[in-house]
Amino acid sequence: MTVESPKTSTAEPADDYLERRTLRRGSAGWLLLTGLGVAYVVSGDFSGWNFGLAEGGFGGLGIAMALMGVMYACMVFSLAELSSVLPTAGGGYGFARRALGPWGGFLTGTAILIEYILAPAAISIFIGDYVESLGLFGLTSGWPVYLACFVVFIGIHLWGVGEALRFSFVVTGIAVAALLVFAVGAFMDFDASKLNDIPVEADAFGSNSWLPMGLLGIWAAFPFGMWFFLGVEGVPLAAEETKDPARTLPRAIRWSMAILIVLALLTFFASAGARGANAIQDAGNPLVEALQPGGKATALSRIVNYAGLAGLVASFFSLIYAGSRQLFALSRAGYLPRFLSLTSSRKAPYLGLLVPGAIGFALAAATGDGARMLNVAVFGATISYALMSLSHIVLRRREPDLERPYRTPGGMLTSSVALVLACSALVATFLVDVTAALIALAVYVVAIAYFGFYSRKRLVARAPEEEFAALAAAEAELERD
Repeated sequence: MTVESPKTSTAEPADDYLERRTLRRGSAGWLLLTGLGVAYVVSGDFSGWNFGLAEGGFGGLGIAMALMGVMYACMVFSLAELSSVLPTAGGGYGFARRALGPWGGFLTGTAILIEYILAPAAISIFIGDYVESLGLFGLTSGWPVYLACFVVFIGIHLWGVGEALRFSFVVTGIAVAALLVFAVGAFMDFDASKLNDIPVEADAFGSNSWLPMGLLGIWAAFPFGMWFFLGVEGVPLAAEETKDPARTLPRAIRWSMAILIVLALLTFFASAGARGANAIQDAGNPLVEALQPGGKATALSRIVNYAGLAGLVASFFSLIYAGSRQLFALSRAGYLPRFLSLTSSRKAPYLGLLVPGAIGFALAAATGDGARMLNVAVFGATISYALMSLSHIVLRRREPDLERPYRTPGGMLTSSVALVLACSALVATFLVDVTAALIALAVYVVAIAYFGFYSRKRLVARAPEEEFAALAAAEAELERD
């Protein structure tokens, strides 16, 4: 099926359609994009991952983190190739559109949107908790803090992408520096015997001191192992605002992943070894808890506490960016209402920023349940990972001669590993929070109904992602003739 088919597209919009939907070209180099990739994720080092200790213990979470690290590494190498071939703002949607058709593109883009709308909403709640715990301005965690987060940081994005990425880079640098300082301080009190101090569940299959919840605990810890890397796949969404994207994007993706692996290992071992896995497994602020024996605050724990707020701000800020670009691309191509892709005089997709921001604020203010929203985001993320990995496999098989400025090491074997692990992580979300998984599925059903009955007949053939797909279909038809 091609985009020109009457089943998937109607008459073309006005000639100035794309002119009113353009982003600022050449605003970001590889260094800013590397910072963006780290910014997406860095808040996960400060909180959230430690709840996996309650699911699998130190050994179970450690194995889960290693397997999820392999999944992300394999996936980002695959995305590096795909982004060099299809450097558009659609990112994962664009890759899946080329490989799997309109339905595949829509399902992938919707999954990414679920992740990038729910995650900032959850993080705004965590920011409120940090503000309250630090006693900043006498504020408590509640809707005024959430609203301030969305208003201030969306305002910076509306100012312009270059300014936004530079702001994100600075805040991310502060958070990363604090993680390194934390690791040095925590390793000074490191004791290997504290790593496996969680009580063993004797009736759990395969349980021991390293796997206190047994072998099943490894699987249940998958979603928490993902928190060390969740979001790095958003780097290709900056493709249309990047200098020389075919070279810049693969470089930035690889460097982002390398930095995140180092930070994950340092954070995981230093936190558990300094205070004990049992002491931090339920902590809302595990790094600070690791530095406060007996609960007594120290100068270093206060520094890390403030830096944790910086890390949350960095991830919140960058995830808003990613969500707006995915929404922009889907809207520009007609999968979602077209008015959502209009850009301002500063080339910012203002409705693509404001609408998800309004939804995120409403969810945060209405529920105050950041953990559940993150579980919904993880469910959407795992679906998109599976579909993007599948897209790499399909394009390698269907279009082996396609010009690829960057080629994934290991080829289809690499993306196949990512696909299998992504499917395993998707199933694991049901072990952690069935309600969150069902909420995500319900959103999917509504989205599928909208696309099936309405928007799939109104796609915009001149949108970059659709043009790429149409060109590939035309070339394939010529080869058959």
